[in-house]
Amino acid sequence: MYDLVIVGAGPYGLSVAAHAAAHGLNCRTFGRPMESWHAMPSGMFLKSEPWASHLSDPRGAYGLDTYATTRGVRAEHGVPLPVGFFADYGDWFARQAVPALDERLIASVAPHPDGFSVVTEDGETLRARTVALAVGVLPFMEIPGPLRDLPRAYVTHSSHHGELDGFAGRDVTVVGAGQAALETAAILTEQGARTRILARSDRLRWNTLPPALDRGLWPSLRAPHTGLGCGWHNRLYADTPGLFRRLPAPTRERIFDSALGPAGAWWLRERFAAVTDVRLGTRVVAAEPTDDERLRLEVSGPAGPEVLTTDHVIAATGFTPSLDRAGVLSPALRGALRTVGAGGAPEVGARFESSWPGLFLAGLLTAPSYGPSMRFVFGAGYTAGRLVRGVRQRLRATARGTVARPRTGEERTPVGRA
Repeated sequence: MYDLVIVGAGPYGLSVAAHAAAHGLNCRTFGRPMESWHAMPSGMFLKSEPWASHLSDPRGAYGLDTYATTRGVRAEHGVPLPVGFFADYGDWFARQAVPALDERLIASVAPHPDGFSVVTEDGETLRARTVALAVGVLPFMEIPGPLRDLPRAYVTHSSHHGELDGFAGRDVTVVGAGQAALETAAILTEQGARTRILARSDRLRWNTLPPALDRGLWPSLRAPHTGLGCGWHNRLYADTPGLFRRLPAPTRERIFDSALGPAGAWWLRERFAAVTDVRLGTRVVAAEPTDDERLRLEVSGPAGPEVLTTDHVIAATGFTPSLDRAGVLSPALRGALRTVGAGGAPEVGARFESSWPGLFLAGLLTAPSYGPSMRFVFGAGYTAGRLVRGVRQRLRATARGTVARPRTGEERTPVGRA
């Protein structure tokens, strides 16, 4: 019987595992380290600053800057690092700080009288007193409704792709206006594809070159640096997720839907200039394959309805943290969890425990409760230590025989009072 099983080996899962190991918990972590990061195209760069991209261990011994030193690389403010370098950093972090990493995937997590029953992809069943679900973003890929049911030969999500050179000479339509869409379109163009952007927003937004870290007292007070960008709103999201959780539920939902919206990195803008077909204020209203194995798109834009024909659509339209998409949880467990907001994300209480005692959540699933920082690597630093303290508290309660009865979805209370 494990004290803790961690499902997922991305930045959040590895950070939680490092804290659990440091506290001597009988813990096991499952997942392929940094899998989604290794799968990204080689031409992509990390959008966040190096100093805001550390995985978390209790002593702070295995930061990105330390890894960069071992590679003879300077992790500098204002200098983007390749995504592949960051993925390699996560692998190094796992070797240094995560002693019990099993690269098998988990097929299901279900309630058990002593805690949870965890089944691996090859059928092994394990028992755990607590579980931390840190499955990253891939289960929550969002594809616009008119494109959602089409075969992958015609429509994919940007996260489905590693290298993009297979699209050379083809007509590719990228849907979206954020970093993933703009960078995907730029790389496709560089690889020789005929690329267009369709975006619902009426303009593209670009982040600006970050100011120097040391820039004097007044500029720093007016717009402080944070791991999510400059400004006092970002300071709230970055430094006080616990306070964010106490905001009224409608306020949290509004902020989650609007804060830190789609924008391209400052260093991408020059590369993106090669993408000449950019259609703003435009959305796909219908799509169907043609007889010659292309895709016919009906779109609505500023000039009215229009029909486009393309070889492939890549939806770079983000991720929706809906509990319904957390398929690793058994139907009984998913159905018992309380949710927050219209999107159906699980409610997360103090120290990242769900409404089912012993089931802890990390990463994107916690963003509607703890704020926008949980959509980024930066949030792992806030999450990992607090989550492990919650696990230890739950284990002590179990040992005393004072485990609370799970609260089902029908036993809802106001979210702000959870």
